Amino acid sequence: MSNSKVVYEGWMVRYGRRKIGRSFIHMRYFVLESRLLAYYKKKPQDNVVPTKTLLIDGNCRVEDRGLKTHNGHMVYVLSVYNKKEKYNRITMAAFNIQEALIWKEKIESVIDQHQESQATNGNKYLSFEYKSGVDNGRNASSSEHDSQFSAAEEDDSHRSLLRRTTIGNGPPESVYDWTKEFDSDLVNQNSNNQAFSRKHWRLLQCQNGLRIFEELDEVDILPKSCSRAMKAVGVVEATCEEIFELIMGMDTTRCEWDCSFQYGSLVEEVDGHTALLYHRLQLDWFPLFVWPRDLCYVRYWRRNDDGSYVVLFRSREHENCGPQPGFVRAHIESGGYNISPLKPRNGRPRTQVQHLMQIDLKGWGVGYVSSFQQHCLLQMLNSVAGLREYYSQTDDRPMAPRIPVMVNMTSVSSSSKRSKKLQSSSAHHRSPSLDQIHAANRNSVLMDEYSDDDEDLQADQEAMSSAFEIEDKRTGYEEESTDQIDLSIFSGNLRLDDHDKARNCWTLSNGNNFRVRSKRFCYDKSKIPAGKHHTDLVAVDWFKDKKRMDHVARRPGCAVQVASDKGLFSIVFNLQVPGSTHYSMVFYFVTKELVPGSLLQRFVDGDDEFRNSRLKLIPSVPKGSWIVRQSVGSTPCLLGKAVDCNYIRGPKYLEVDIDIGSSTVANGVLGLVVGVITTLVVDMAFLVQANSIDELPERLIGAVRVSHIELSSAIVPVLETDHSDSLKSENIDI
Repeated sequence: MSNSKVVYEGWMVRYGRRKIGRSFIHMRYFVLESRLLAYYKKKPQDNVVPTKTLLIDGNCRVEDRGLKTHNGHMVYVLSVYNKKEKYNRITMAAFNIQEALIWKEKIESVIDQHQESQATNGNKYLSFEYKSGVDNGRNASSSEHDSQFSAAEEDDSHRSLLRRTTIGNGPPESVYDWTKEFDSDLVNQNSNNQAFSRKHWRLLQCQNGLRIFEELDEVDILPKSCSRAMKAVGVVEATCEEIFELIMGMDTTRCEWDCSFQYGSLVEEVDGHTALLYHRLQLDWFPLFVWPRDLCYVRYWRRNDDGSYVVLFRSREHENCGPQPGFVRAHIESGGYNISPLKPRNGRPRTQVQHLMQIDLKGWGVGYVSSFQQHCLLQMLNSVAGLREYYSQTDDRPMAPRIPVMVNMTSVSSSSKRSKKLQSSSAHHRSPSLDQIHAANRNSVLMDEYSDDDEDLQADQEAMSSAFEIEDKRTGYEEESTDQIDLSIFSGNLRLDDHDKARNCWTLSNGNNFRVRSKRFCYDKSKIPAGKHHTDLVAVDWFKDKKRMDHVARRPGCAVQVASDKGLFSIVFNLQVPGSTHYSMVFYFVTKELVPGSLLQRFVDGDDEFRNSRLKLIPSVPKGSWIVRQSVGSTPCLLGKAVDCNYIRGPKYLEVDIDIGSSTVANGVLGLVVGVITTLVVDMAFLVQANSIDELPERLIGAVRVSHIELSSAIVPVLETDHSDSLKSENIDI
C-alpha cells in the first residue's frame, strides 16, 4: 500500500464477465486513498502491489448500476472511472445496499475534494451527469438517469448538470409513477393517462394499524372488473434500506411478512433498475371455489436523493412467462411501494411505507362480486402491517443483510424446452428440479462488463471455482492423516458405548450430521457437512453437588491433567445444570497442538468478548418426544450471546463453564429436558464461528452424543481449592 491516507477500506465483490462469456464474482479487498482506488486479492500488508488501481481526481465519475443477478443472487453494483480514460474503470459490488452506499459516498467525497482544490486554483472541472428526459425539471433522482451519457459517449459540449449519476433508463413508458406530483401541463398533455390525474384520496378504513385510502376519481378507460386504486400507509421501525431489501426479495423469506405471496421468480433482467417478475398470489377468499391468481409484471425501482426508495409495478406480457395451467392471470394496472425516511424515535429508525395497488383479478365473476376484489386487495395491502410486525418483534438488526435469492424463470423455461426436445417421446414433461434450475442459472450470462483483471486473476478465479466444486463433492473438510492420540490413557465416570441401544453413556457423533459454513458461504450462504473434528473427545464426566461446580479441570487425575502430562492441549466444556442439586456434564476434547494463527488458536488465546462472539453450539435430538425435539431444535446458537460463559485459560487447557441457568429461555427448555432425560438421545457439536473468507470453511472443535442419561449415575467430584482458582480471572500465556 502507498503512504497516502486511507479514506475507507473493506471487502467488496468484484464482478464481471470473461471474454468466453461466463460471468463471475469474487471477493476482493478494496482500499480508497486520497488519490487512489485499488483492490487486492487479500488484505494488504507492507508494500503489496494491488491487483488494479484507478487514480481519483475531479474528472472521475461514480455510476450506480443498480441490482445485478449472478447465479440467482443479487448484488448492488457501482462503477468508478475517469472521463478522460474511458476504458479504465473499476466495477465493485456489495451484497447489501448499505455497504454500497457507504462506498459511493466515500468515493464521491474524495472526488469533491479534488474539484474544490482545483476550483481554488482557478480551474473548474466540467460536470458530466445529464438529467434524464423523464425528470422534466423535477429534482433529479439518484437512480433514474439514462446511461446514454457513459464514459464512451461523454464530450465536453455538455455542461451545467450534476456529476453524480446512476445507470438505468428510467421507468418504462407503460409504468405510472404514482409517487410524483404532476403539474397542470402534464395533466393536459396526458389526458388519456389516468395516473397523471390521480390526486384525490379518501380514508376508507383503519386496519391492523394502517390507514387504508381509496381513490375518489372514477377511471372510465379501465374495465369494470378493475378495482379503484387503494393504498395502505404505515410506519415501520427499520431503515429504508432494510425495508427495500426485504421488499425486493422473492424467496421464502417473503412469506414471513406478505400473506398474499406464494411464489415468485425472475423472468428477465432488463437493467439494474428494471426487471420482469412472475408472482403467484396466495388469496384466501373461498379457495375451494376460486381459481388461484398469478401475475407477470415489470418492476422498476430507484433511490431518491432524500434517501427514499420507489418501487413501481405494472403488468406486462412476456414470451417466457405465458399463462400457467390452473391459474388465472391477473393484471396490475398500477402499483408499488414508496419508502420514505422519518425522524428516529427513542433511538430506533422509523420509515413511512406506502403500498399502492390497482388490480384486475380477472375471472368471470369478479365484476359481479365486489367483495372478492376488495377482500383480496386488502389482503395484499396488509403486507405493510406484516413488514411492521416483522421488524417490531425483534431487537436484533442484521449488520449487513443480503438481498435474498431470486430463481431465474427464463433459465427454467429454457431448460424445460431443451428437456422436451431431448425427451419428445415422453408423454409427460416433468418440472425442472431445483438442481436443474441452479445449473441453468450457472450457464446464464447476466453481467454486462468484461473482466478487467489480468489473465493470472482469471486463472485464479477459475482455480477458485474448481476448488469450490471439489468442496461440494466431498463430505467435509479432511486433513492429511496424522499420528493418533492414545485414547486408552483417558477415563471419565460416564462410560463410552457406541451401540445403538446403549443407555447412560456417550459416543462420538459423526461430524457429517452437522452442517457448517462452506468456503463459499460469503457468496451464497451455502453449508456443507462438517466432516472431521479439530480435536478428539477423550472422556466425559457426569457430576453432581449442592453448589455449582466451576473450574473442574483442576480436579486431580482428570483427563486435562493426563493430557497435560503428555504435552497435549485440552479444551473443556462444562455444561452446568442448576437446581436443588447442581449437575455438570463435562466434555474433554484433546489435540496435539494448536496451529499458530488458526481460528481455533485465536479463540483459545483471545479475550472473552471475542470468545463470546464466536463460540457456537449446534444441538440436535435424534430420539425423544416431539415437544422436546421442537423445543431444542437444531439451529446453531452463539453460546456467549445466549448464556453466561466463564473462560479459564490454563497452561495447557481452556475450560469453558457454560451456565445454562443464566438464561430464562434456556432454563425453561432445560426444565423440560431434565424431566425426560432418560428417554433422550442428544447430539451436540461445538465450534468457533467463521465470519470471513480467510476463516472459512468452518470446522468442529468436536461433537458428542449422549444417550438416556440417568441422574442417579452422577458422582460428587473432589475439587482442589488451592491457588489454581485464580486462573478464573487470569490468562496464562503458553
